[in-house]
Amino acid sequence: MPLPSAPLSRPRVLHVSQPVDGGVARVVVDLAAAQTAAGLDVHVACPPEGFLPRALAALGVPVHPWTATRSPGPGLRAETRDLGRVVSDVAPALVHAHSAKAGLAARLALRGSLPTVFQPHAWSFEAVGGVTALLARRWERHAARWAARIVCVSEAEWVTGRRAGIAGAYTVIPNGVDTERFAPAGQGSADAAARPTVPLVVCVGRLCRQKGQDVLLRAWPAVAAQVPEARLVLVGDGPEADRLRARAGPRVAFAGEAADAAPWYRAADVVVLPSRWEGMALAPLEAMACARPVVVTDVDGARESLPTADRAHALVPPEDPAALSRALTALLRDTELRDALGRRGRRHVLDHHDARHTAAAIGAVYGELLGTATTGPTEYRECTTT
Repeated sequence: MPLPSAPLSRPRVLHVSQPVDGGVARVVVDLAAAQTAAGLDVHVACPPEGFLPRALAALGVPVHPWTATRSPGPGLRAETRDLGRVVSDVAPALVHAHSAKAGLAARLALRGSLPTVFQPHAWSFEAVGGVTALLARRWERHAARWAARIVCVSEAEWVTGRRAGIAGAYTVIPNGVDTERFAPAGQGSADAAARPTVPLVVCVGRLCRQKGQDVLLRAWPAVAAQVPEARLVLVGDGPEADRLRARAGPRVAFAGEAADAAPWYRAADVVVLPSRWEGMALAPLEAMACARPVVVTDVDGARESLPTADRAHALVPPEDPAALSRALTALLRDTELRDALGRRGRRHVLDHHDARHTAAAIGAVYGELLGTATTGPTEYRECTTT
């Protein structure tokens, strides 16, 4: 029997996520924690194994197993049907679908019958090419009618959706991070004592094509030639792990998945993320919150995530190993510049990317859609491109 819906004074929200690791999972955990603390009745549907269900269980957030693959395939019909059953059992007042697969299944299952928030976390058509990309764009244009609000994590992600002809009510809410968990190491702390004595470059991210670690490995020999004592550590796991290990040369290490990336950020002289596409990556925000300088590729959300004055040092074109190696080498050779970038990055994150601000903005969107808002509407952009 379906559970009764929570009263609007304490609305029941169902988050849906297929990724159980990486940035999307961390966003869901942070939102669930903040929303539970704010008095919402939060539930999450996701696959039963991985970081996300474990972290939610530790928070006491109900997790409803939903088995789904990352990409669409023959099992989509069953996945959509199963998600419909979860929605019926939970009886939420609002559904918040995160990333492409959850957005696909949730909108097919609900078709606008409940207020549905769709948060792409980078558009699906950026991950593919050719006919597949064309079909993905067509789907997003069609399915936008079933989203009461599309939440983009950067202005650039909103622009990408608009240019693709995806019409709907958009709200731009930049990603945020926990600025207490991700903070500089204090003097005398274990992290400060553990700082390596050789220059260290750290890349934190899922080992997959999106994150571009293969480009980084192509850039690294030029960095090592200029700064021979430098070391590179890749933190994370994923489908490209074996191929990347086979490509890696000397002075490159693979640390595997880290339960807590903060010590790696604090140990790094430079944090790098050479992504091919993003909405707004979390790893650079976490690194800057730890007062570490970053080098990132100029994909959606990257410029907005950086202090304006630092973009000349921190931004490089995607798929450009030479530019990446020059930026890393320049920072490894300039301690004063690294320290200045780290200080400005920490201040920028405190001012613009605190997870508490993100959760409050999401809560305001929920209040608008449920008719419980106590303040004026959040700023959003109405896109009617066809």
